[in-house]
Amino acid sequence: MAATIPPHSSLVERAAYAEDPSKSRGRKVAEPESLTRTPFARDRDRIIHATAFRRLKEKTQVFVAHEGDHFRTRLTHSLEVAQIARSLATALGLDADLAETIALAHDLGHPPFGHAGEDELQVQMANHGGFDHNVQTFRVVTKLERRYPRFEGLNLTWETLEGIIKHNGPVTDKLEKPSWSAIAEFDADYGLRLDGWASAEAQVAALADDIAYNNHDVDDGVQAGLFNLDELRAIPLIGPHVKSAVADYPDVDVGILRLEAVRRMIGAMVADVLAETRRRAAADKVGSAEDVRVLGHALVAFSRDMAEDLSVLRGFLMDRMYRHWKVNRTRSQARRMLGEMFQLFLAQPDVLPAEWYARTQGRGEAGKARVVCDYIAGMTDRYAIQEHRNLFNLDALH
Repeated sequence: MAATIPPHSSLVERAAYAEDPSKSRGRKVAEPESLTRTPFARDRDRIIHATAFRRLKEKTQVFVAHEGDHFRTRLTHSLEVAQIARSLATALGLDADLAETIALAHDLGHPPFGHAGEDELQVQMANHGGFDHNVQTFRVVTKLERRYPRFEGLNLTWETLEGIIKHNGPVTDKLEKPSWSAIAEFDADYGLRLDGWASAEAQVAALADDIAYNNHDVDDGVQAGLFNLDELRAIPLIGPHVKSAVADYPDVDVGILRLEAVRRMIGAMVADVLAETRRRAAADKVGSAEDVRVLGHALVAFSRDMAEDLSVLRGFLMDRMYRHWKVNRTRSQARRMLGEMFQLFLAQPDVLPAEWYARTQGRGEAGKARVVCDYIAGMTDRYAIQEHRNLFNLDALH
């Protein structure tokens, strides 16, 4: 029997294991509370107003931002994740503001050109402390955003920071990596319990990310002509929804059928998460937010059957989309551009914009490389293309 979703959020009582904003562990730098917002809602608003959030509008998800107006970007992806996270959290009786906040923040550290950009920065930073987009997200919200007179970063609550850095689970096994040194240093001063699980709200954000990107990659892949609906019929997770959409609406335009199939797949994945999470909460007798952190495994999860079907879909997308020759060409171009700019900036930091050049002064090689990395990671696709043109194409100087 298919899992059902409560018909209205007002019918859902607050879960015993939900985070309570009135009991937040607070901020690293104490501030007066907002008169109109909970601490988690205030965090959400700070993220939305952040410069790094606005830049997501022209950062690659799969397709470079200028390749088409209808393909997802990091910004539209983040908004879709936030919508799904808020819906899941509301249905489970969790704090929807906290789940939404973590969802909106989860991709702030991604460099331009998606995973190609991350791969290249990992290569360039291999001898200078490494690069990890999750760590970069954390650095954005704790250091790189400069909007307030009393502190660096956004001074987010403990619960939001915890969720940002460990929404996928405990991270103590990563702390020995050079790229995670910033997390180890921050944790030493402001412990985030990195050996435990994050809140149920953070786990909801992580699952919402999985739901959003797998569905919109199917949508974008069909729209880009990399595969068609008929080819999806054999894929376990999406196939049944393609078939049912065609059966229900045999005369509807193929574009509408694509959207209908994706809509149904989202619904099925959401229902599965709700059913599995409720089953685990009951089986493990989860009665508090602390119980979630010490449970020893994820509370919010897909069922085994859904996880297996999702793995098949991911394999299909990897073969037919992420490794498609057209996507590979873009990845190759992107990596060359970022690599060439990185090496030039490191060798000649005085060609950086004045503010960034100033940050390199008095630093050793690793420190300069980190500044260069921060500058490049913050670029949009469009800005990176133009900056590369300015640096390497003499015609751009006229």
